[in-house]
Amino acid sequence: MNFPDLKYCPGSLAQGFATYSPTALRRMFDGKKVNHLLDFEALDENEDVAEQFRQNSKIISVSGAQFKQSLLLEKNKLRLTRSGEHGQFILKPIPFRPPFAKAGELPANEHLTMQLAKQVFGIATAENALIFFKNGSPAYITRRFDINASGCKIAQEDFASLSGLSKEKDGNQYRNSGCYEDIADVMKKYVAAYPVEIEKFYEQILFNYLFSNGDAHLKNFSLQQTSAGDYLLSPAYDLIDTSIHIPADSFFALENGLFSNGYETESFKQLGFYAWDDFFEFGIRIGLLENRIVRLLNKYRTENPKVSELIDRSFLSPQIQVLYKRHYLDRLKMLNNSFRKKI
Repeated sequence: MNFPDLKYCPGSLAQGFATYSPTALRRMFDGKKVNHLLDFEALDENEDVAEQFRQNSKIISVSGAQFKQSLLLEKNKLRLTRSGEHGQFILKPIPFRPPFAKAGELPANEHLTMQLAKQVFGIATAENALIFFKNGSPAYITRRFDINASGCKIAQEDFASLSGLSKEKDGNQYRNSGCYEDIADVMKKYVAAYPVEIEKFYEQILFNYLFSNGDAHLKNFSLQQTSAGDYLLSPAYDLIDTSIHIPADSFFALENGLFSNGYETESFKQLGFYAWDDFFEFGIRIGLLENRIVRLLNKYRTENPKVSELIDRSFLSPQIQVLYKRHYLDRLKMLNNSFRKKI
């Protein structure tokens, strides 16, 4: 694989940078001049390196289907953590023996989707970037937000755990159980600042729908404890257009979609997909004010030129850039359908 000539910052996608921009360095690495090239090999370079990666993945505590490694920043260099060390960053290379279609696009896909959430829609996200192995192979890197400045773990629970679900008790599909209304009900129990945090959750659901993220399951939403002892919604993480890699069989990761108790809007019964009416009703059912729902929906229902701009600057291949845009525009049309008069 040849190393790509960089025209855009592999962190912020800002134009005119052949490495990380000062802004990306500040956000990801506290301003340290970290190179966008790792000084170790990609996973499939040789068996010794592959085994080192596999051993490293055993000590990382973040779950998920993608292969992950834990990294530590030592002076200005990133290295794999060793047993007993707490990593500051999570690295997701192109999967070894990939179970996904178009696996080589996974790092750029996740990076782009996370940047869209933050830069275009103002969603709080885990800091992230692309980084490259010696042979030019890309990997997605994200800074852990569950580790404080002193290197100590911040109390955090995902919604599978908060809902009392586990693989041992509830089977392999436990993380896909229930619906997003159920998550809101759990938030009411644990989050004192519910009116503020539920808007953030609502916006994440809207974003996931608009950008075809079929991986927004119970473990990809979390509550995090603040220094004051209360709980807030964690920054968004693991955002990706999954339909590029896995044929979509439903609109959401959770088996019952938006609503509890089998509820469906008249719009969904007629159209067969989620539209404006569904998200309006979802907002009402989780306790948002009507004017706030409309304001949030209006933020997402108009085509945003900044989306195409960032897609064009992304590290996706040209063909996948076209596909990514098509998915966005298709979902935008779906969102703008309605069986009721828009307020």
